[in-house]
Amino acid sequence: MDLGLDEQQEMLRNFARDFLEKECPEQLVRQMEEDEKGYSPDLWRKMAEQGWMGLIIPEQYGGAGMRITDLAVLLEEFGRFLVPGPFIPTVVLGAYPIMLAGSEEQKQRFLPRIAAGELIMTMALTEPSAKWDADGVQMEARQEGNEWVLNGTKLFVQDAHVTDYMVVAARTAKGANPEEGITLFLVDSRSPGIKFELLRTIASDKQCEVTFEDVRVPGENVLGEVGKGWPVVHRTKLLAAVAACSYLVGLAQQDFDITLNYAKERVQFGRPIGSFQAIQHKLADAVIDVDGCRFITYKAAWSLQENEPDAELMVSMAKAWCSEASRRVVAHGQQIHGGIGFTKDYKIQLYFRRQKWMELMWGDADYHRELVAQKLAI
Repeated sequence: MDLGLDEQQEMLRNFARDFLEKECPEQLVRQMEEDEKGYSPDLWRKMAEQGWMGLIIPEQYGGAGMRITDLAVLLEEFGRFLVPGPFIPTVVLGAYPIMLAGSEEQKQRFLPRIAAGELIMTMALTEPSAKWDADGVQMEARQEGNEWVLNGTKLFVQDAHVTDYMVVAARTAKGANPEEGITLFLVDSRSPGIKFELLRTIASDKQCEVTFEDVRVPGENVLGEVGKGWPVVHRTKLLAAVAACSYLVGLAQQDFDITLNYAKERVQFGRPIGSFQAIQHKLADAVIDVDGCRFITYKAAWSLQENEPDAELMVSMAKAWCSEASRRVVAHGQQIHGGIGFTKDYKIQLYFRRQKWMELMWGDADYHRELVAQKLAI
């Protein structure tokens, strides 16, 4: 296993960095924090023109047919530039479940439009219990003729208010095993009975509370088999965790780069603060954490891509490590910047707040350490 980037990945990284440096400046990131939609339709269109929405979608459905490790390369650059918008929800939480479990008709109906940037999607999974596990899915779906009727509330649904469709996990039967009886539905986000409420978050990202009241879904929009949706959700969660880790790698790297430059330029007691040993130690610790994040993330991405037996273990190890290591990096960044680091006028706080958001998404360090312990039978 070679975790170095191949020539194609180097080209993807370099092009994405040049593109996002031009098209996603700090000013746009700040504007999107205040914008209700939370994304730029112009930037979305330009990213679609680069083929990024279809990066991992098979070529037969209009995508590029690239690999999970390629997606990790791209998302690292997204973290570096704090790209706003529903890219991960659409590609990872929308397209990927359809790739895994969709019928041929569903794949033909959704995937080409996602690849072209014409559809925005997300997954509605977590509920008021805030559990990532199957027993957290309590939303009910009952069958009436050729339709299903959904009732319940979903929380922390990324970018739901701007989506065209949501992949919704609901319980269609109850059994001794909570992983049984969960069904996935492709729900039109403008269906009668759906209400969206934007939540206030530390990162000013666009998470929603979504309420379903007698929402009718045609039978043809059941994704996969009735009552057997959890394995699809589980596999999607693994990719979402890898995506979060990749984003955190780029975020932590850029936070470190900004902090290093500041330490070289900020003069105190007649010399740059980077010359003081205490600052040097913090920067050295940050380098170790950033490199550790990158290594374990690409190992997890490769393991998931190749369906390695230890893929789930590697993903949980990566998310546990990246969640805490990136938190240490941004904390060092704040401390080295001093008081200016806590002002909204300076950009380092953007990385601090976004880190906390992605640290919690798809399970924090404690959640994934518990999964690691279970896998190792500790």
